[in-house]
Amino acid sequence: MDKIAVLIPCYNEAVTIKKVVKDWQSALPEAVIYVYDNNSTDRTDEIARAAGAVVRYEGRQGKGNVIRRMFREIDADCYVMVDGDDTYPAEAGPEMVRDVLEGGADMVVGDRLSSTYFTENKRPFHNFGNSFTRGVINRMFDSDIKDIMTGLRAFSYEFVKTYPVLSKGFEIETEMTIHALDRNMAIKNVVIEYRDRPEGSSSKLNTVSDGLRVIKTMFALYKNYKPAQFFGLIGLILAVVGTCMFIPVLREFVVTRLVARFPTLIVSGFMILAAIISFFTGLMLQTMIQKDRMAFEFRLQMARDMHLLKRRRAHAVQHRRSKESAAQGGRTYEA
Repeated sequence: MDKIAVLIPCYNEAVTIKKVVKDWQSALPEAVIYVYDNNSTDRTDEIARAAGAVVRYEGRQGKGNVIRRMFREIDADCYVMVDGDDTYPAEAGPEMVRDVLEGGADMVVGDRLSSTYFTENKRPFHNFGNSFTRGVINRMFDSDIKDIMTGLRAFSYEFVKTYPVLSKGFEIETEMTIHALDRNMAIKNVVIEYRDRPEGSSSKLNTVSDGLRVIKTMFALYKNYKPAQFFGLIGLILAVVGTCMFIPVLREFVVTRLVARFPTLIVSGFMILAAIISFFTGLMLQTMIQKDRMAFEFRLQMARDMHLLKRRRAHAVQHRRSKESAAQGGRTYEA
């Protein structure tokens, strides 16, 4: 079991991966650097291996698929996840690791938006998308996360082993943030100095398609995590529209004692009925969510117990090897 694992998902980052690996080796010399290659065609894996990283592979395309494999395969006291494009400073690593190992944080966010992101990033739609996503999620979950979509984060063992990875692509960062907020996990923020990609390195993020995918994921997770609010809002809209359609029919009936617009009356009745169904659907789903949160606390405790067990086993193995090494050294000296 590693004390610190630096996880670098990569797809065609041959221009920058050597520097990224070397920077993180220098910033966290006690860490094991893992590079997970996602079908690169430009020798990213060879360069990373030559730089001293442990290289592994994920055949299914997409950042979410890579992170799913990383989290399943690696055991560590603290995980640092960073992109391989050399846009995030390794100098922030020690502080983020301390926040996890000593400060009790489950997720530490490398905050670009509070420093140099808007001046370094030359893509205006990316700037708008980051600000929009941050504002919507903070409003939805009544939170104050400074950077929703940052590619630099640190995690505890408990977060990694209880986090269900559902997304396949770049929307994974949004999913992580919403999961941490909904599960009431300890989140800390570290301001970092973001820098744009160096010359020769190109972004894999498509502003339009990936942006739409992030928005779709954001609202899907809002429905899944806060169904009472989601379906309650739908029910309220349906109730208001249905009532507005019904009032003229009711007024006409009071005056003439006749119902001349039966279609309007029927449609308004169905809308009110749909509003009631939507409201109670939200209540039932919210009850199920609450029970799942209670079950999650038990899963979290099981993950903590497993973490302690693996740590003790790792210490025991290390202690046994030290004794064997000392004994071997003694026999060599006697000889």
